[in-house]
Amino acid sequence: MYMNSFTTKENDMNEIEQFTTVITPKTGWLDINLKEVWKYRDLITLFVRRSFVSQYKQTILGPAWAFIQPFLTTIVFTLIFGNIAGLAPGGIPSFVFYFSGTILWTYFSNCLSLTANTFVGNAGIMGKVYYPRLVTPISTVLSQLISFAIQFCFLVAFVLYFALTKQIHPNWWILMTPVLLLQLAMLSMGFGIIISSVTTKYRDLAKLVGFGVQLWMYGSPVAYDMFSMEAFAPGGKWHTLYMCNPVTPIINIFRYGYLGFGSVEWRFYGFGWITTLVFLFFGVILFSRVEKTFMDTV
Repeated sequence: MYMNSFTTKENDMNEIEQFTTVITPKTGWLDINLKEVWKYRDLITLFVRRSFVSQYKQTILGPAWAFIQPFLTTIVFTLIFGNIAGLAPGGIPSFVFYFSGTILWTYFSNCLSLTANTFVGNAGIMGKVYYPRLVTPISTVLSQLISFAIQFCFLVAFVLYFALTKQIHPNWWILMTPVLLLQLAMLSMGFGIIISSVTTKYRDLAKLVGFGVQLWMYGSPVAYDMFSMEAFAPGGKWHTLYMCNPVTPIINIFRYGYLGFGSVEWRFYGFGWITTLVFLFFGVILFSRVEKTFMDTV
């Protein structure tokens, strides 16, 4: 009787000690477990759903705001920058020119602003439950894709209308859309998690994020046609420096594909990818380093 009881308890203890997940401290700068992030893909899906639902919760129009906001912004750009300032391109409708740039910038700026608030905004749940912290910024950029998809459907409708009336000429470059979105997501996430890591200690930087994003927009061809501006056009004095902005070639390729307007400059697009990968790599390393101690400073 005693031997059987002892053997049973020993077997129970062996079964308990066979853990499927082992949490160990991270000590090195490159101690990043991407396999663990993949194991928490169900949590990413849950966060994506939560983020999208909470964004439009208790609003009358709900997800319609995903289209209304860039639509109103496009109207303002068309009236002020296009009609009054004369910064819209000739030969194509101003509205679809501005709308194509606005939806790309809206996705990029929203992803950057939200990921920049990762640690501060999610300190409550991060302090109670363990999960790979990279799950949060990844879910953010994925949840914003839902809003972009809604806006993109309207863009396709506008493009079809203007293409049928021979006002624009789409081409096969539209196949680059998934790649361009991937780069925007990686770029915004890289910059966002760097800012998020720094703001855990220096909250002043969080106050400048909105202002910095606004300045970045005016440094990108969103509200104006860069090809009609002598300094920024190919061969212009500031063209090379202007094209070093990784967002600029993305918007240019997107417009070239859907509107048949502008040009594709591969060397600057390749440089944009290098910039994107460098900032994402540096951001992930810094993020992984800060997540060890951020609860002591938040």
